[in-house]
Amino acid sequence: MSQDFFRTVLGDLSFSEMGLTYSHEHIVIDDGYVTAKHPEFLLNDVDKISKELKNFHDAGGRTVVDTMPANCGRNILKSVEVSQRSDVNIIVPTGIHLEIYYPENHWRYSISEDKLTRLFIADIEEGIDELDYSGPIIKRTSHRAGLIKLATGDGPFTEHQELIFRAAVNAHLETGAPILTHTNFGRQALEQARLFKKLGANLEHVVLSHVDRAKNVAYNRSVLDLGVRIEYDSIFRWRKEEPNYSLQLLEQLLPYYPDQIVVGMDMAKNAYWKSYGGGPGLNYLIETVPDFLKAKGLEEYNQKLFFENPKRLYSFIDPPRKL
Repeated sequence: MSQDFFRTVLGDLSFSEMGLTYSHEHIVIDDGYVTAKHPEFLLNDVDKISKELKNFHDAGGRTVVDTMPANCGRNILKSVEVSQRSDVNIIVPTGIHLEIYYPENHWRYSISEDKLTRLFIADIEEGIDELDYSGPIIKRTSHRAGLIKLATGDGPFTEHQELIFRAAVNAHLETGAPILTHTNFGRQALEQARLFKKLGANLEHVVLSHVDRAKNVAYNRSVLDLGVRIEYDSIFRWRKEEPNYSLQLLEQLLPYYPDQIVVGMDMAKNAYWKSYGGGPGLNYLIETVPDFLKAKGLEEYNQKLFFENPKRLYSFIDPPRKL
């Protein structure tokens, strides 16, 4: 059973305060290993980030789900400042991202399932480390994680990835925090959903991202039929010479799975931000999706995509067990 709150960097709020929500974003990616290899991912200018989010707020946006988890660019103090300056609620994750965002000798490869579970729980219940687990000490803040993130790549799951799945589900069942995942172009989404079901996760509070990149309607149906939520974030990415598969999927699946789909922008590259001199900017979905749905006679689903579905998905559940 869901509780009536979601957890932001500034504290817990009633889900009546969530408002229009983008379900997969990258708000802060601080300088570090990730940006050294991928400078296009650097998002650490509080002034520019706050400006973009303030424009989002002015357009009606109220909540964004950040998806950069532990020790790969997360900076909780910058997230707090951006939220305060823009009046936008920010949900920040704990968890572990794809392997390419960590050095080969990273602690993620040597930590046990139990210790990783406890790390996730501490982020959710105590507070996120000011140093994001990059220093010799831990300085926990009062700002807590509101979801758990994990990621898989193109191939079958490794033993290491399965350990992260178990730790994520352990923390989910202990704390009630929702789970969000990365899939590479939608690959392994079906396998992710099956594993979450096997591990006993509450599938109404598990969302798989980027599944629109799989393009295929039947594949998306097979994932949805297992009961998880899926998130589409490539609406602005398709080339002009190809179909907009994300919009096609919304048109064909929303009438059959109205409670299971959410959307976001996933603007991890600074070139996508207007405040960094790029585009299309964070307001793109607000400016395009409602008009598309109306043109297709599907305007009733706008409320589902941006308001009702995120509200249910990102609310905490009553923990069914204590470890």
